[in-house]
Amino acid sequence: MKIQIPEKVNYIIDKLTQNGYEAYVVGGCVRDMVLGRVPEDWDITTSATPGEVKRIFHRTVDTGIVHGTVTVLLEQDHFEVTTYRLDGIYEDNRHPKEVSFTSNLAEDLKRRDFTINAMAYNAKEGFVDLFGGMEDIEKGFIRCVGVAEERFEEDALRILRAVRFSAQLNFKIEANTLEAIKKKKELLRNISAERIRVELTKLLVSDHPDRLRLLYETGITGIVLPEFDKAMITEQKNIHHIYTVGEHTIRSVCEVAGKSEEKLFTPKERTILRWTMLLHDIEKPNTISIGKDGQNHFYGHQEKGAITAKTILKRLKFDNETLNAVVHLIRWHDYRFTLTPTGMRRATSKIGKEYMDLLFEVNRADTSAKNPQLNDEKFQTLEEAKRIYSDIINQHHCVTLKELDINGKELIAAGFKPGKKLGELLDTLLNMVIEDPSLNRKDILLDIAKKI
Repeated sequence: MKIQIPEKVNYIIDKLTQNGYEAYVVGGCVRDMVLGRVPEDWDITTSATPGEVKRIFHRTVDTGIVHGTVTVLLEQDHFEVTTYRLDGIYEDNRHPKEVSFTSNLAEDLKRRDFTINAMAYNAKEGFVDLFGGMEDIEKGFIRCVGVAEERFEEDALRILRAVRFSAQLNFKIEANTLEAIKKKKELLRNISAERIRVELTKLLVSDHPDRLRLLYETGITGIVLPEFDKAMITEQKNIHHIYTVGEHTIRSVCEVAGKSEEKLFTPKERTILRWTMLLHDIEKPNTISIGKDGQNHFYGHQEKGAITAKTILKRLKFDNETLNAVVHLIRWHDYRFTLTPTGMRRATSKIGKEYMDLLFEVNRADTSAKNPQLNDEKFQTLEEAKRIYSDIINQHHCVTLKELDINGKELIAAGFKPGKKLGELLDTLLNMVIEDPSLNRKDILLDIAKKI
């Protein structure tokens, strides 16, 4: 196994050991090295106290000194160095009431969540793996350090983290750990919405978001996303669908935005697309009607779904940019494109240029999770819509008031009165230009305005 630690990280470890202390990289970065991944962060643990770390290194920041963490600054880089510690009693299923420092690495490692995150390493001594983390990586297991129920009682967020890690690493959750999750899931009610949002998002943007099924099977969704449970048992009974609403949802989430390594979308767009697919049919269970054809229909689920999605995203404390984008895409996710230049210009004007590529991807993923025997025509329609849209963009057709070759100030300067009717006039001119792009010239638009 080839282990490469950044030069500055080795420098910190060497400096600490030269001063008579133990020091290792620890946790997720060790796990990622074993898996052949490039760690995002390098956490260092040491027997030196925060004060001793500060004496050894000239530039430091007291990041979390009460809990033993000092950030060491080396040029433009920063690294967290944390003293071996023992956690006191956990009073809120999330944070220890107090921590105490120890000089024993084993005591520090045994307080950690999962075996794969409880390994340490330095170049001199190699791996310190006291709880079988290496073996669990080889087997592809997520297993708690020690007694799983105790680990979850200490920090209930670990319940959600277990499923998230299984999605990110494509690992199975070990049997005792899985049983403890089922028993202790109610403790998640004590966890903040922000922390739940972060874990759900990491799971969703992973390459195995199908672990949503595991969230449902263990009862976790009943606590963190109860609206989803009803979808899992709602039959669609429609020729266009062969899955329950929930199964269709999971499959569409897996399909949208591709694999992370493909980088088809920015991380922000990937988050927006995955949450859109998770919530796009959230109101189908509440909008079922049976048509004359004997099939289920879900009239109005788009608009109602957008409203419910907004409620959910607010509950999870999402930022406004993500919230607004997801809600907008859900509202329009079932839009039927008219395959003419005018039809696509109208669609773009209604939906917004900034959302069109995302909506096309939503449409593709949604279709991919329907009845495959009826999908060919739907995919052909989508490709034609994308082709026409591309032509519109390349030809710089006007689809918004901003792109109109005349504005309100210019109309006022030409003698028109400001007010509501002026806005209506501009809307009329835009509609005419959407019908016929050649009209988008200032002289032509001014002449039309005068005639109107």
